[in-house]
Amino acid sequence: MGIGSTSSFPPIEIAAKIGVSLGLGLLVGLEREWSHKDLGVRTFAISALLGMVTSLLGAPFALISMAGVIVVIVYVNWRSMSSEGSLEATTSIALLVTFALGVLVGQGHVFTPVACAVILTALLAWKAELRRFAGGLKLEEIRSAVLLGLVGFVIYPILPNRYIDRWNLINPRDAWVIVVVIASIGFVNYVLLKVYGTKGIYFSAFLGGLVNSTAAAAELAGPLGAKEASLDVSVAALLLTIVAMFVRNLVILALFAPTAIVRAAAPVLAMGIGALVMVQRAWRRSRGETFEMRLKSPVSLIRVGNFALLFLVIQIVSTLGERQFGRFGFLGISVLGGLISSASTSATAAKMVAHAQIDPATGATGVVLTSLASALINLPIIYRNAKNSSLSRRLTAFTVLLVIVGVAVLGLSELHLVAGSPK
Repeated sequence: MGIGSTSSFPPIEIAAKIGVSLGLGLLVGLEREWSHKDLGVRTFAISALLGMVTSLLGAPFALISMAGVIVVIVYVNWRSMSSEGSLEATTSIALLVTFALGVLVGQGHVFTPVACAVILTALLAWKAELRRFAGGLKLEEIRSAVLLGLVGFVIYPILPNRYIDRWNLINPRDAWVIVVVIASIGFVNYVLLKVYGTKGIYFSAFLGGLVNSTAAAAELAGPLGAKEASLDVSVAALLLTIVAMFVRNLVILALFAPTAIVRAAAPVLAMGIGALVMVQRAWRRSRGETFEMRLKSPVSLIRVGNFALLFLVIQIVSTLGERQFGRFGFLGISVLGGLISSASTSATAAKMVAHAQIDPATGATGVVLTSLASALINLPIIYRNAKNSSLSRRLTAFTVLLVIVGVAVLGLSELHLVAGSPK
């Protein structure tokens, strides 16, 4: 079949490829034109279009065309060196990448070339901001970023995803997840604090609580327990991790078992609103108070390792307890699960309700109890990491009060259910 056959080049498909390749070429080229570069919008658009067309014709044509683009790049840099004594290295690489993105479009890809074009344009447009950010980096910050990549992308994939002991207690990859989570929270905390100052503590606490409230509390407790830290700010931030955990567990239940959300909403919302009132009061008292929250390092292996070890011990003890006492009951397991991961326990309860393994009322009660347990387990961890008796006492009082409120509302709901059931 000839190369000009419409069967080989369907008009509608080719038109779409032409539009995508021109669009990404114009996107990058407009930024280069705005930056007053020799290679501007037309050059980049033509380069992307060339990559698309030659990929349709075959690999030899694409390689020849790439060689032509490289010749253009060499000429432009030679002229720039001769007249201005500088190289157009960034623009040259951008043009070569744009050609390659055009080739991908010709091969039928859409998401990859478009996403890469957007990222490429952002990197080119944020030249000043990236230089300022890179210039202000400290050596320990760069090391921490490398360490985070090592923990998350090098060590985690090579760990065995199976139990390595005869009692089926320790799965290395599952255990390492908590290390990755804590290290990531610590790094994000550092960035937020550097960008937003004291306000970053609240962002960090809430976002960290959505991921893992216990890990977020453990990571924040150390610096918040320092003598120069405001007690009101520390209390407000650590309570926010609990609020975020309540919100997350309710959302999980609503997504997977909407029939159970009504029963769980009253006690969990009562605790959440109570915590928010305490946060708001502490925040109002702390307005005008500023302090510099110093983290020794964005990612500390010692701090992360200590918490991961504690987490692993809790997990092993809970698992052994469940096996020893058999099916002590779903509610007892929910409490034990809250000591480890209330998110996982809430998801398990919701799925059991969805599959009719338990009734919605039992599932809702399980989510409430796992949320209570998750809030309580933070206290000894905060006490251990903060080493601040005043902070620990106030947090203990507030948390116990929240638990009493939650249990009271849950008890009233149970009494209402019993009273309303047919005799």
